Amino acid sequence: MENPGVKTYDARGIIQQISSDRRTATVKHEAISGYMGAMTMDFTVKETNELNDISPDDEITFKLAVTENDSWIEGVHFVSHHIGETTNNLFTFHVATEELKVGDALPGGELTTEDGSEIHFSDFHGRAVAFTFFFTSCPLPEFCPRMNKNFSEARKILLADTNAPPNWQLLSISFDPDFDKPALLSGYGNFYRGNDTNRWLFTVASTNTLAELAPRVDLRFWHEGGSISHNLRTVVLDVDGKISHQFDGNDWTPTELTDAIREAAHMQTNSTR
Repeated sequence: MENPGVKTYDARGIIQQISSDRRTATVKHEAISGYMGAMTMDFTVKETNELNDISPDDEITFKLAVTENDSWIEGVHFVSHHIGETTNNLFTFHVATEELKVGDALPGGELTTEDGSEIHFSDFHGRAVAFTFFFTSCPLPEFCPRMNKNFSEARKILLADTNAPPNWQLLSISFDPDFDKPALLSGYGNFYRGNDTNRWLFTVASTNTLAELAPRVDLRFWHEGGSISHNLRTVVLDVDGKISHQFDGNDWTPTELTDAIREAAHMQTNSTR
């Protein structure tokens, strides 16, 4: 019997990678009827022992379970073993570029805001800036929606704290410039923050900006099966526009983000040192 609040979907795909603790599997799956198109995604595995006899390049069937805040796969069954496919230029912007480290300056780049204006990271000099990446049609709750919910909670914490530094800004950056136009960004953003844009802007990066920025923070995304497969990156810049913290994946908490923003916001600018 299906648990209340949990929707399940039958799925089929090919294992690309399994994490060492077997709690996560990367699956290149077919279109999942009634939910999402074909793409490659990292899935949480409900019962890790179901992967005991499964290896990369194995075709599997499974069920995708989805709640409001999480998703996972279960009922994993081996179908057959496939010879691995070779695909050229799979990662559109993932090139051999050295990833930036803490203390490095972020490259410039143009962003379009939800009201259609153009902004740059340098516009926020003197403020700590936390930014994360998303696209509005992301289907899984623990990917882009979780990033936005975490930003929403972090903003509430900082705005409610009378001792919080005043010089901070949140930016949510779409990597789908062909679809995420300003009007769509505004409605999508208001779903998470109400109609209050204070300290939180939703933006979309141009193709040129993405080509420069994505590999420097190890953001990887590629178009596949009518949607976008991607990893997760959240970055905090200090008041000089240098990387202060980077959060990979989705395990970080709003409190961890607010702590990083507070630290970055209190740093002195070069001009006042």
